[in-house]
Amino acid sequence: QVQLVESGGGLVQAGGSLRLSCVASRRTFSNSLMGWFRQAPGEEREFVAAIAWSGGNTYYADSVKDRVTISRDTAKNTVYLQMNSLEPEDTTVYYCAAKVVGCLVYECREGSGSYDYWGRGSQVAVSS
Repeated sequence: QVQLVESGGGLVQAGGSLRLSCVASRRTFSNSLMGWFRQAPGEEREFVAAIAWSGGNTYYADSVKDRVTISRDTAKNTVYLQMNSLEPEDTTVYYCAAKVVGCLVYECREGSGSYDYWGRGSQVAVSS
């Protein structure tokens, strides 16, 4: 089992920045994939970004790729999501996820059903 704990959410004004963190209770397998998703009430969970634990390849949703950066610190078992130029539409809960075996195609990387472990989420609120 792997526990994921997110932090760093909060209230920020439009145009501001936040950095979310996700700490894993233990190191996942070397070829695992770490992802960030977000989900608004009544909507499906939406892919935001992912990073390969080994090698650090990154993947982004087109809707946010110019405003977010995903990174990891392998020594700390931590994944980060830096979000800039935040908009009110970014207001929602952000979830960290881990997939034990990495993906070869985007449908796998961006599909919430592909991931094995989930955090409980971190609320982000952007005021206009």
